[in-house]
Amino acid sequence: MLDGNGMNLHRRIGAWLEGDKVIWMVTFILSLLSLLAVYSAISSLAYKSDGGSLRFLFKQGLMLTLGWGVMLLVHKVNFRYFSRISQVLMWVSAALLVLTLVLGADINEAKRWLRIPFVGLTLQTSDFAKVVLVTYVARELNNRRTLLHDFRAGVMPILVPVGIICGLILPADFSTAALLGIVCIGMLFIGGVPWRHMARIAGIGILGLVLLYGVGKALPEVLPRFNTWAGRLERFTGVDKVAEGDALEYQIELAQVAINRGGLIPKGPGTGASRNFLPHPYSDMIYAFIIEEWGAVIGGLGLVLAYLILLYRTMRTATRCPRHFGGLLSMGLGFMLVFQAMMNMAVAVRLFPTTGQPLPMVSYGGTSMIFTCLAIGMILAVSRSVTDPDNWEKPIHKTRPEGNRIVREP
Repeated sequence: MLDGNGMNLHRRIGAWLEGDKVIWMVTFILSLLSLLAVYSAISSLAYKSDGGSLRFLFKQGLMLTLGWGVMLLVHKVNFRYFSRISQVLMWVSAALLVLTLVLGADINEAKRWLRIPFVGLTLQTSDFAKVVLVTYVARELNNRRTLLHDFRAGVMPILVPVGIICGLILPADFSTAALLGIVCIGMLFIGGVPWRHMARIAGIGILGLVLLYGVGKALPEVLPRFNTWAGRLERFTGVDKVAEGDALEYQIELAQVAINRGGLIPKGPGTGASRNFLPHPYSDMIYAFIIEEWGAVIGGLGLVLAYLILLYRTMRTATRCPRHFGGLLSMGLGFMLVFQAMMNMAVAVRLFPTTGQPLPMVSYGGTSMIFTCLAIGMILAVSRSVTDPDNWEKPIHKTRPEGNRIVREP
């Protein structure tokens, strides 16, 4: 039993952390695992710098702190405001993506990052665009739910901005554009778009991929990273033979070695030897590194279970939310985060071609961590309408004078 102080502390925490407590707990576990895994895996990167491991641990802790601050603030907001602001942020995200393609930092023939002046940080604008686009699609599906039977009036106005944003992300990051497109199409299906229209959308998508492949083969200078995308897919499917010394294949093989060393029983943090030879054990391949230190049961299946619990709770929130927009928003953001996590883990165990997608809330990163926390905060804002339906939306009353009295108008 809790004493008076314990009860007061519990109430204070409950007052700050509103919404679905299971989502809060899963997020906390992933954050704690991130600190442990990144600090253990970062030695290869710390060796090349002057600050040592503590420097990167401090940066990861700072990003998590900022992310949790964003999450705490955002989850207190009435989620209806997200719908209104998404109209403006769609234009902002499109402008930022164009600016990134023109002025972004060129790393490995990909312009994904925009340098923030006077701060020394880089912003991956596609992370911002993902959250904004999912919110905007949820808004449009809500506003046009009576027109979805009409492809031109109800569905096309949603598909056009999806195509624009994904098209702006595509030249530098095919996997993110594909992930975002799949999430938005899934939202269309859940939002009530009829099967006949979904078939047309599928046809448009297949035609777009065929055209993309043709343009990439005929005009490789238009899409500088096309050969990288096609090569990864062709090697994964066995269409093309793996060249001796291929860097990506070497990375996957080392990930398999790390997973094999992990076994079933956890060895504990700091025991992973793959940090000395596995490329990017703190970001792209952090799942393999976690299995090496925590075993296949706790580290492997446990992490998969955590994300599945997150997906289940977001689906539960979506189905119980009193407003259509809130349900679509929760479902879209939850599916986006968990789908990205599954892609990352599938790459590590050779079930999916190499994508470079980070593991949400776990991988070492900068602004991507903040936008992941932003998405979770928005899900929690929706969940407040389920866990506390009487207080999630406080009515605003106007006052008007009536004689000597002030009368409150509903």
